[in-house]
Amino acid sequence: PGEPVLLAELKPGRPQRYDWKSSCETWSVAFSPDGAWFAWSQGHCVVKLIPWPLEEAELCKTSERKSRGSKAEARSRGAAKEKTLECGQIVWGLAFSAWPAAEAGETDPACAVGLPCLILATGLNDGQIKVWEVQTGHLLFSLLGHQDVVRDLSFAPNGSLILVSASRDKTLRVWDLSRDGRQVQVLSGHVQWVYCCSISPDCSMLCSVAGEKSALLWSMRSYTLIRRLEGHQSSVVSCDFSPDSALLVTASYDACVIMWDPYTGEQLRTLRHVPLHSALDYSSEVHTSSLRSVCFSPEGLYLATVADDRLLRIWALELRSPVAFAPMTNGLCCMYFPHGGFIATGTRDGHVQFWTAPRVLSSLKHLCRKALRTFLTTYQVLALPIPRKLKEFLTYRTF
Repeated sequence: PGEPVLLAELKPGRPQRYDWKSSCETWSVAFSPDGAWFAWSQGHCVVKLIPWPLEEAELCKTSERKSRGSKAEARSRGAAKEKTLECGQIVWGLAFSAWPAAEAGETDPACAVGLPCLILATGLNDGQIKVWEVQTGHLLFSLLGHQDVVRDLSFAPNGSLILVSASRDKTLRVWDLSRDGRQVQVLSGHVQWVYCCSISPDCSMLCSVAGEKSALLWSMRSYTLIRRLEGHQSSVVSCDFSPDSALLVTASYDACVIMWDPYTGEQLRTLRHVPLHSALDYSSEVHTSSLRSVCFSPEGLYLATVADDRLLRIWALELRSPVAFAPMTNGLCCMYFPHGGFIATGTRDGHVQFWTAPRVLSSLKHLCRKALRTFLTTYQVLALPIPRKLKEFLTYRTF
């Protein structure tokens, strides 16, 4: 694959109003599950909601390549308009979820038009979580309970409206928005600020990472701790599950990404962020490769990482070194577009950048593995009466 190309860059549209550092940083970016909306915490206590695809004026660098169909699509979607959500506090975490269409005879005020709703949860500096209805920009819930910054948010991908929040108060909290935002559980086990949480696509597990050397794996059924994943040498700051829930990746300030089997707790491989001096013209300075963020591509064959050495890296699942690099300054977070093809990154100066990512046609082998692993645990695969080589392939042990 070629190197990632910068497609567009969005910048905060209002002057700096505060003097404390984190007021203008983009700590979180998110695409809605259907890919129709993009949200970014652009600093100044504001979240920007942008209908997708971006208008041609904003994607000016790619306007020649854009098909005219996209404008027609935007019109047919009811000409969704960009929105600004005034959150009143610095925004750290963002997460989208579909709100299931109201059942017969039951109308949700937010979705009175009869359309399924899209909601956005925002994690704030004061410990509040505000949940918004995307189409109207209305505030649906203010969830209270955390005592410090809500650093990250993750919705159960099955549309059950279960939301998990990770906070600097060293806890995770589980909320049920289908029951008026009731707090279902408080998960305690971390001794440092919790940076990131991720619910597995099959909704069976939750991974959380804090300023500690281990990641914690929880059951989403019983809300109990399954195991600690020990292996990093420094604070773990980001985690993500593969689309089939068979792999888990964790990124740490030790400049390593570890790929785990979440079912057995085994370390499958380590990806080391080695400085790429040839691409940098400031080798005289000392640069650390502390990682900030890691995420899986939607088909599960690539990873993207953002590190403090001013590089966005893309890794292929089978290889131990990156397949592509792009220079980016002050990167804090990264996320793949749900249908693949590009990556959004957020930076410390409040900007968002969109990069091309390798488009890949999954092999039939990988598609079969993904389909099987979506409902079979590692132990269930190992118990199948099939050849050892096939078991190794299905459990991602052929690296």
